[in-house]
Amino acid sequence: MSNAVDTATPKRRGSSVPLLKRLKSLVTVLFTVLLTLVGLLFVTFIIGRVMPVDPVLAIVGERASQEIYDAAYKSLGLDKPLMVQFGIFLQQIAVGDFGISNLTARPVSEDILRVFPATLELATVGTIFGVLFGVPMGVMAAVHEGKWQDQVVRFVGLFGYSMPIFWIGLVGLIIFYGVLDWVGGPGRLDVYYEDVIPVVTGLILVDSLIEGDLDIFWNAFSHIILPASILGYYSLAYISRMTRSFMLEQLSQEYITTARVKGLSERTVIWRHALGNVMIPLITVIALSYANLLEGSVLTEIIFAWPGLGSYLTTALLSADMNAVIGGTVVVGLIFVGLNLLSDFLYKVVDPRAR
Repeated sequence: MSNAVDTATPKRRGSSVPLLKRLKSLVTVLFTVLLTLVGLLFVTFIIGRVMPVDPVLAIVGERASQEIYDAAYKSLGLDKPLMVQFGIFLQQIAVGDFGISNLTARPVSEDILRVFPATLELATVGTIFGVLFGVPMGVMAAVHEGKWQDQVVRFVGLFGYSMPIFWIGLVGLIIFYGVLDWVGGPGRLDVYYEDVIPVVTGLILVDSLIEGDLDIFWNAFSHIILPASILGYYSLAYISRMTRSFMLEQLSQEYITTARVKGLSERTVIWRHALGNVMIPLITVIALSYANLLEGSVLTEIIFAWPGLGSYLTTALLSADMNAVIGGTVVVGLIFVGLNLLSDFLYKVVDPRAR
């Protein structure tokens, strides 16, 4: 009986070790994320305080009396020490309170919830475009290294990095909308389609399918295809270059030579074995590209009159609406942190060695 107990005890201890490691890893990740968010919020808070804009004057106006100015100054907590102000700022952010927008007179959180779906839809379609074309182009360039296919892919990527996005957007509007009339114009929908379907997700392509209105779906698609393709072109340039680099590294490995010696077809070697290993680091590349499109679509939204987060932040910045600027900046930072966490999670799902 004692032998049975003795042999069972090590098993219980051994089984607890992986659990402890997972808990330790989870605590480490949570602490890192928390520290990153606090650092992001602190930097955002300091930037809001050192900006040459008086938040009190933005609220009460330049003609307000000194008494009104002082009352607003105290109500905003600006008379308190800086760290106390930061603590109040953290409490407000924790409950999603970014303050009231001076421009719209509505809570900034409501404004962001209203405009963010437009940016999310635009960046998502652009990322899909970049992945669908960028990955095959990178694979083709690596397989035909040094040949004309490789040179074409590298030129396309270099052109995407070099050309200003506002220039490509204007040229695209002139050619495909003004001359050829192949796509819809600026905005998300034609005027007579606006506010026709109920808002469910804020994504017009999705909401129109939920409602079963294909006319609005295709009208929205005609409006989004050009700006999303332009954004996706920049994503394509980045993804194709990274895919090419990853594939060249994998194609020089011994397991690729072994697979060819065993008689596997070239298609299986490239698209199953080499690309299968490439997808592991490529997940991070795609996630970062997606985050860049979410926060870097300002010029595209302005050119195409796209009512998204980029346009909202630009208008807020030009109007010295610091509550809106800080709120939008925090949201963008949270997106980057969230997508990094998601890429790490998917990395472990795809690669069992990382678990």
